[in-house]
This record gives sequence, structure tokens and C-alpha cells, in this order.
Amino acid sequence: MKPISQLAPLLNSPKKIVITTHQNPDADAFGSSLGLYHYLVQKGHQVTVVSSTYYTNFLQWMPGTSHILIFEKDEAAVRKVLKDSDMLFCLDFNIYTRTASLSSDLKDYNGTKIIIDHHLFPDSDYFDFGISIPAKSSTCEMVYDYIIADDGENLLNKTIAECLYAGVMTDTGGFRFSCTGPDTHRMTAHLLELGAVPNQIAESIFDNYEEKRLRLLGHIFSNRLEIFMDKKAALIYLDAQDMQQYNVGQGDTEGIVNYPLSINGINFSTFMSQKENEIRISFRSKGNVDVNLFARTYFSGGGHANAAGGKSTLPMKETIEAYHLALQEFLKS
Repeated sequence: MKPISQLAPLLNSPKKIVITTHQNPDADAFGSSLGLYHYLVQKGHQVTVVSSTYYTNFLQWMPGTSHILIFEKDEAAVRKVLKDSDMLFCLDFNIYTRTASLSSDLKDYNGTKIIIDHHLFPDSDYFDFGISIPAKSSTCEMVYDYIIADDGENLLNKTIAECLYAGVMTDTGGFRFSCTGPDTHRMTAHLLELGAVPNQIAESIFDNYEEKRLRLLGHIFSNRLEIFMDKKAALIYLDAQDMQQYNVGQGDTEGIVNYPLSINGINFSTFMSQKENEIRISFRSKGNVDVNLFARTYFSGGGHANAAGGKSTLPMKETIEAYHLALQEFLKS
């Protein structure tokens, strides 16, 4: 994989470009994708943003979402735009499997492939150009850095600023996580100068849920939260019956894994949710508890030191039992 700095000559003439991101996109995934989209369009390129899956309602305010092609809605249209394009930008994911059913199409793509990502252990062999810096706060910050390095500062505007601010705000936990560095704040200040309004963006993302989410939270905190003070850990789980009873949809569980970390003494939080024949697992931590290592070792996952994901194909009861055994072994080591 060549450095992304060497990509510039290929973009000196108009290109047909596809930008895509991981399944179930969050604000960093869409913020970086749409931020880059608006930048490349200004440079004269024909750009299409593709999502492998549907996205949650609280991202619909982002400028450009109405033009996004969704693979699980229209496979033929996505495959055509991929076939006709010259370049593919892959943002906010490090391996193709994170794009669900779109992964095989991306892996077989014949054009130039570029990755911009901040997750550990990228599949570098599958990309022609790229950059991966796990220490960065977000892919949005990396897209900002790319634009600046590309001498594109004069093309930054309010629209791009709003997209990038959304991603960096959410991926830093409101600028609370350890990944928030001086460069992050310098970038944020610039985005505000360009017209991004923090309270409006925060309200669009965090104050835009349906009533059912609040009732779901009540059920979770009363019936589905387990605290293990001796291990400084907590577990939240939602089985198939819970998911059906509360009509849990995309985005309804966003951020729930973070709540237990607000408890004094808890530095490791896990959230499990059952969907069809698979249990998806989110891990969050504080301090030097490496949940990336935990996810990779026990639950076929990975991510960052303080934020990672995994999965299980066992029933919920057996998955929880496996989690307890894994947690005990992990803390001993």
C-alpha cells in the first residue's frame, strides 16, 4: 500500500469515484464519507457515496444523505456505479467483512482502492493507497488532515465542517476519550470558524430518538444490567424477546454500552444484542483496559484499545457464560 500522499497525481483530472464505509454506519462513518464527498465534488470529480446497509434516522440531517446509494436496497445500482468508477475510497473500516454483504464486491473491485481509517490491523494488501493511524480520534479528523495536506483548505466550507464535526464529536465521546489530542481541538476550532454549530449538531444526533428508546433504557437499567464490582466490569444484554418487545431498530441502541462507565469504579463495559442467529457485542473501557485485545482473543472482533466490537453465534445464555469465563481469565492475565 502506497502512502496516500502519492495519490494526488491521479486526482489531477476528473474521475468517477465511489466512497463507502462500514455496515450500520455511525456519525464518523457518514461524516467522513460525506465530508470527503463534498470536497471531491468541488474538485470536479463525479462522486457517489455507497452504504452497505440502511442508516439510522439521526444521521439524515447530514448534507448529502439523500444521494447515498444503499446496497441492501438496490444492489444493481451499487454494482453498476462500482463497475463504472475509477476509484474506491474505503473509510472508517479496516477489513472488507465490516461492509457485510457488500464485502465481496469491494474485494473484487478492479479500480484504484484507497483506505482512510483509524482502526488497528488494516488489510493493507488489499489497498493501493491509504493511511491508517489508530491514534487519531476519528476518520473525520483523518479526512480533514487529508484535505489540508492536499492543499484543499480553500475548499473547506460549512457543509464539510458540519459533517466532520459530527464524526469527531461522537467518536471522542464529546471530547472525553483519550484519543482527543491537541490536533483534534485545533481542527474543531477551525470547523467552528467555518460555520459548524456544536449545539445544533449535538441536538440532531443525541436529541432525535423515538419514545421507545427511553422505555428501552428503563427496561435495560431495571432488568438487563449486571454489575461486577470485584472485576470493575458491567454487562448489558438484550435477547431476541427484548428486541421484539421494544421494537428495537437501527440506532436505538447507539451509545448504550457507554452508560455503565459512568458508575464509579467501573472501567469495562459490555453490551450484547441478539439479531437473528448472531449476537453482536460492543466493548468500552477506561484507562489501560484493552478491550481490543479482549475482543480479538475471545469474540472474533477488534477495534481500539478502549472501544471494540465482537460477535457470538452461541445462544445468549451460553454467550454470557462464555463472557464470564473470558473476563475472569482476561483479568488474571
